[in-house]
Amino acid sequence: MVDISDVEIIAPNFKQRLSGVTSTIIQLIPVQRTLGQKVAALGPGLPESLPHIGYRSLPSLWCRPKNRALRVWHARRNIEMLPAIFMRDILRMKLKIVFTSASQRKHSGWTKFLVSRMDAVIATSNRTAAYLEVPSTTIMHGIDTQRFFPAPDKAAAKAVLNLPADKKIAGCFGRVRHQKGTDLFVDSMISLLPQRPDWIAIIAGRATPSHQPFETELKEKVKAAGLSERILFVGEHTNIPDWYRALDLFIAPQRWEGFGLTPLEAMATQVPVIATDVGAFSELLVTGEDETGILIPAGDLAAMADAAASLMDDPERTKHAGERGLSRAIASFSIEGEASRIGAIYEKLLSGGVFA
Repeated sequence: MVDISDVEIIAPNFKQRLSGVTSTIIQLIPVQRTLGQKVAALGPGLPESLPHIGYRSLPSLWCRPKNRALRVWHARRNIEMLPAIFMRDILRMKLKIVFTSASQRKHSGWTKFLVSRMDAVIATSNRTAAYLEVPSTTIMHGIDTQRFFPAPDKAAAKAVLNLPADKKIAGCFGRVRHQKGTDLFVDSMISLLPQRPDWIAIIAGRATPSHQPFETELKEKVKAAGLSERILFVGEHTNIPDWYRALDLFIAPQRWEGFGLTPLEAMATQVPVIATDVGAFSELLVTGEDETGILIPAGDLAAMADAAASLMDDPERTKHAGERGLSRAIASFSIEGEASRIGAIYEKLLSGGVFA
């Protein structure tokens, strides 16, 4: 617990289950604190090590923090906007409200109303901003380059994970489910690997109970193709940067995505990327002459297989795409840069500024 009088920004997390939003809060707050932003979390499902306040501290929001006239409440979900509006407008607590939107679909009337009551709105991509009917600032997610960095020795990185050091590896990481396109990755590897004996594939991620039949079906399909030793389901791991460092190619096959950090995580580990045109992927990757990877239509299995083949069969192209991806991740998508840009929004509100 931290002293509420020394907290200027509150980051609520009103969802118990781990999600992308929760992960964003967990990663951002320590970086924000190192930049001097007096942020604390509120709510369940967060590590105890994270600076946080309890619900009993909320009556203190009638009082000013040290050296400021008000506080900022940074909501990322509807259930976090609503209580903030009540506290600010009905209880007259000294608050300004920021909302970060990652949604890429038309908002309901209720969501539009809540968003219209915000003091500032952040969009996580330009595509997301296009769905908003209020002014917004685009601040894309960043990556922790202290965790995600290239392998000094690729063969050693594979050996540490008991993967064959003499094979090249294509990977697909994330929840195992239809929305994530895991089946497209598996089908593309079934079609490509028999002609490429120097390649294997891994799927890292967990299938929640409702999606376990889907995972079982994929494993049976792999077995029927005689590729159980070359298309590996390795499950969920906490040391996911180590798994990225073992890869030679990363494929993000999602059918739908709000933002999607996996291409950035791969780029930061100097791994070339093939990604579907969903979420923010088109804004993360560079295609063409200075490519960091290849963008393909969502749900297009033939395009995925063709793109993967073009990189698998061209080591020089793969090498240069990985190098350019690393440079882009460091230059444009550091988590410190994200935290700094969000901090500028906070500072304007804390200083009495208005976003129009």
